[in-house]
Amino acid sequence: MNKINIYSQHEQNNTVEQHAPLVRKIAYHLKSRLPANIIVDDLIQSGMIGLLEAAKKYDATQGASFETYASIRIRGAMLDDVRKNDWAPRSVHRNSRKVAEVVRKIENEQGRDARDSEIAEALDMDLNEYNHILQDTCGHKILSFEEVGSSSESMLDSIPSSQNGLLDDLQKDSLKKLVAQAIAGLPERERLVMALYYDKELNLREIGAVIGVSESRVSQIHSQAVIRLQSRLVVDADE
Repeated sequence: MNKINIYSQHEQNNTVEQHAPLVRKIAYHLKSRLPANIIVDDLIQSGMIGLLEAAKKYDATQGASFETYASIRIRGAMLDDVRKNDWAPRSVHRNSRKVAEVVRKIENEQGRDARDSEIAEALDMDLNEYNHILQDTCGHKILSFEEVGSSSESMLDSIPSSQNGLLDDLQKDSLKKLVAQAIAGLPERERLVMALYYDKELNLREIGAVIGVSESRVSQIHSQAVIRLQSRLVVDADE
C-alpha cells in the first residue's frame, strides 16, 4: 500500500527548490570518492530526480526529517545512475573476481591473511603487475563498497529504506554486523585505510599523507582490503 503524501504539489515544488543546494552538496562529496571520470553535473542531475521522488513520497508521520529522507534518496539515485553507466571494462571485473578467488583459496588453506607476494605468485605475475590490477580496480571497488555499505551508518544510507519492513531491518543489522566483523579482521594497514576512508571520510590523497604513502599506494591498499572483505563475506554467506 502506498503511503499518503501530505505535501501538496505547491509544497513539493517549494521543497525541491529549497533543498536543491543539498543535491549539490551530496554530489560534490560523492564525486571526491568516486572514479575521476564521473562528472559532477551528471550526479547533480540524477540527484535532482532523487529529490523529486523524495518530495513525492515523503511521509512525515514516519518520524524522519525530510532532509534525512531526501539525502538517502538523492545519494541512492546518484549511485544507481553511476552503476547503470558502469565505466569499468569487463577485464576489471574479471580480474577482481580472480583476485578474490585466489585470496579466498590462500586464506582457507593457510588460516591467515593472504600476503601480496602469495597472491601475485598464485596469479602467475610479479608484484608490479598485481599492484597494477589493484590500481585499475580501485574506482570500481570504491563504488561497489559505497553501494553495499559497511559497519558505519553513513555507508548504509544508499539503501532506500523508508518502506523497509521488520525483516529488512533485521537483514540490514545483520549486514552491518557481518561487515564490521570482517573489517575488524583485516590486516592492520588495510583496516586503518578503511577506517580513515569510511569513518573519517578522508579522500585517498589525505589518507596517503596520514600514513606516509602515495595516493596510488592507498588506492591499492583500499582495493585489496575490499577484495579481501568480499572473499571472506562470500565464505560467511555460504556457511
